[in-house]
Amino acid sequence: MGVFILTGMPGAGKEVFVNVAKGLGFEVRRMGDVVRAEAAKQGITSSDQGVGGFAHNERELYGYDIWAKRIVPLVGDGDTIIDGCRGLSEVKVFKNAFGTEAKVIAIHSAPSTRYPRLVSRGRYDAPKNMEEFEERDRRELGWGLGDTIALADVVMVNEGDKEAFERDANALLKVLKG
Repeated sequence: MGVFILTGMPGAGKEVFVNVAKGLGFEVRRMGDVVRAEAAKQGITSSDQGVGGFAHNERELYGYDIWAKRIVPLVGDGDTIIDGCRGLSEVKVFKNAFGTEAKVIAIHSAPSTRYPRLVSRGRYDAPKNMEEFEERDRRELGWGLGDTIALADVVMVNEGDKEAFERDANALLKVLKG
């Protein structure tokens, strides 16, 4: 069993990576799903500010590793991608839980690449303008995302087209799967 912890800024290409992994038989656990489910239980609105603010408040109350602690019990015995790691305290939880089987994979794209991706995908949490985009980036970086990306075991750069990134992700995942 391998546990691959996926990190990266919003719009970097994590969703494309996850879809390739699913096609290769990896299990996928999304930290964002755990956040959204808990937010819904508490009646939090499904806007980026609502859910993002809730996630931040939970980190402030229970520690920055709270979402990692809440997802660990959801990881099964097969090769698994944990999507959405935001900080080194979360990485520590995963390394403690899964040992040497846990590897961090960072997806990196420049802000000038990520912003149009986020706008074009049309999700509820898409930024309405550059100010919202930058605010979200600051919030995520405030959780330690930059350190997590910088200290990843593997960094993939995603500045090209989707098909090229899918090929690169497929090749990497096949190597990691063994």
